[in-house]
Amino acid sequence: MEPLRDIRVAAILGPTAVGKSRLAVEVASRLQAEIVSVDSMQVYRGMDIGTAKPDAGMRRRVPHHLLDVADPGEEFSVALYQEMARRAVEDISSRGKLPLLVGGTGLYFEAVVFDLRFPPGKPDDELRRSLERQALEDPEALRQRLREVDPAFASSGDLRNLRRVIRALEVYERTGLPFSSFSTRRGQQRPFYPYVGVVLNAPRPALYRAIEERVDGMFAAGLVEEVKRLTERGALSATARQALGYKEVLRYLDNEWTLEETISQIKRRSRLYAKRQITWFRKVPGLRWFELGERDLTGDLPAAWEQVLDYLTGELGDA
Repeated sequence: MEPLRDIRVAAILGPTAVGKSRLAVEVASRLQAEIVSVDSMQVYRGMDIGTAKPDAGMRRRVPHHLLDVADPGEEFSVALYQEMARRAVEDISSRGKLPLLVGGTGLYFEAVVFDLRFPPGKPDDELRRSLERQALEDPEALRQRLREVDPAFASSGDLRNLRRVIRALEVYERTGLPFSSFSTRRGQQRPFYPYVGVVLNAPRPALYRAIEERVDGMFAAGLVEEVKRLTERGALSATARQALGYKEVLRYLDNEWTLEETISQIKRRSRLYAKRQITWFRKVPGLRWFELGERDLTGDLPAAWEQVLDYLTGELGDA
């Protein structure tokens, strides 16, 4: 798919618990926009409480895309997300609406708006197992094979990482293309869609309090029961098990942690995740940052929503 310069997208991004969803619905309703979720875990059906998925009222006000598109037992990749999200963007634009990307998964956002290339298809488990056996028996022969089929990868220095060698050979065997042809390195991206975007941020103490309140609210809303229901329906995929909150509750259900330890671990991991999100978005060019106050994180709607609306309206009007 070639870059489509005639489609422009908007975005509202930021760390967990900063209030993106509420603000985005208010803004989208005034911009004649439809929301495309930029969240790696809200794609899963039934994973609602722990992912803070927009509720039914929000989804009635503004159409949402890329929610509930996979079963929790399925593996879901950024490559699959890219394909589905771009299809949604084009559909929204074709109907005269504005695609509004909303969420906190930085790589997913970049996968839509930049010309990132990912190996097609799902991993081949049998092929990978075969390559892993070869790596155990003769790792140097595996590296030599990769030197022959993908000299660019071999010269990158990643040959020392046997896991990367296995992955690179798996991609080559499945596609006939060298792994190095799929460039996902940050800083090398070409634009795919022109975009105008904002990042919502808040002082760390206020953000951390909001995170802790959100976690407490999730347990009060039935997070443990939600995870129990999911596991009763079948095993969660390796991807779904990594979701913030679910991984820890699974350990609680396996009697590895007490409930208090589980809650504490989720709060700690959420704070670290928020820091990583902020760091990621600071490296994305062309985003306008809006600093929220503590009251913005505790009320029904951040007061800054009108400023965000004015900024996006002005930037889109200048296009």
